[in-house]
Amino acid sequence: MYGQLGDGTNTDRKMPVQVKGLDNVAAIAGGVWHSIALKTDGTVWVWGGNWAGQLGNGTTKSRNIPIQVNGLGGIMAIATKGQHSLALRSDGTVWAWGRNAYGQLGDGTTTDKNTPVQASGLSDVVSITGGGYHCLAKKTDGTIWAWGLNKNNQLGDGSTTDRTIPIPVRGLMDVSTMNGGGDHSVVLKNNGNVWTWGFNQYGQLGDGSTDNRSTPFPINKLKKVIAIAGGGDHTLALKSDGTVWAWGSNSSGQLGDGTTTKRDVPVLVKKLDNVISVSGGGQHSIALKADGTVWAWGLNKNGQLGDGSVLNRNTPAEVIGGYQFQD
Repeated sequence: MYGQLGDGTNTDRKMPVQVKGLDNVAAIAGGVWHSIALKTDGTVWVWGGNWAGQLGNGTTKSRNIPIQVNGLGGIMAIATKGQHSLALRSDGTVWAWGRNAYGQLGDGTTTDKNTPVQASGLSDVVSITGGGYHCLAKKTDGTIWAWGLNKNNQLGDGSTTDRTIPIPVRGLMDVSTMNGGGDHSVVLKNNGNVWTWGFNQYGQLGDGSTDNRSTPFPINKLKKVIAIAGGGDHTLALKSDGTVWAWGSNSSGQLGDGTTTKRDVPVLVKKLDNVISVSGGGQHSIALKADGTVWAWGLNKNGQLGDGSVLNRNTPAEVIGGYQFQD
């Protein structure tokens, strides 16, 4: 609709199409209505919806082919999930642009920005992730910092106060990776255990309840996890045996267990093995298998599952095209 596929059109696609004029890509990320790519030369390229400045090119004009983010180089990581964008520079600083209604850019304001601004008081960062309206950063000392919307405790500081500058998440160390959901947060610790906090109406924290958590809490029944992903109101975990587990909202089949029943504890995604990477969309999920094939399930009204249809799937279906993808 807004050109977020980057193929030079605004036409929805039910099967994969190549993004135009983009090569030497090292990483990609998808927002609500825009997309981001990091090239091997450290530059960031964006396309799609831009009404809040989320493309970072100094305008609010949407684009259906990639354009470069203004004045941003030396980037080692990117992230997005909502209508704002994040970039981590090689010097350990974090830069953000786009929607800022809740302080999710971390610059001490709530004003949208159409060019990158530096997140205040944040240095020595080694990884970043974005939620719907909040952000997380991991520092070299192992601490996790958060900022943005906090109405549903997604910042993990024990409060519901929005933060326009980064603050530390309470009681959390030894984190391997982290990911933001729509209004919840999830981290994977080095021992393979998963911790979650924030909004929990649909059981997306996986703790057996639907109560919000204002500080991190472990999912005790889930062990040997090697990767995690947050969706809009659901969560995914990849275990070392190649199986995928999911929990939370399941209204469109995004948990992949063959039902549309919400789950407040992890359930096994059916008909899926040898997985090496997972990702969560608003109401759909994606997995990359070791053989290079991609599988998707959940909401499909705009063709987001890539199976050639617009039918929702409550178990994984292979993305059509015979492509071989890499993590």
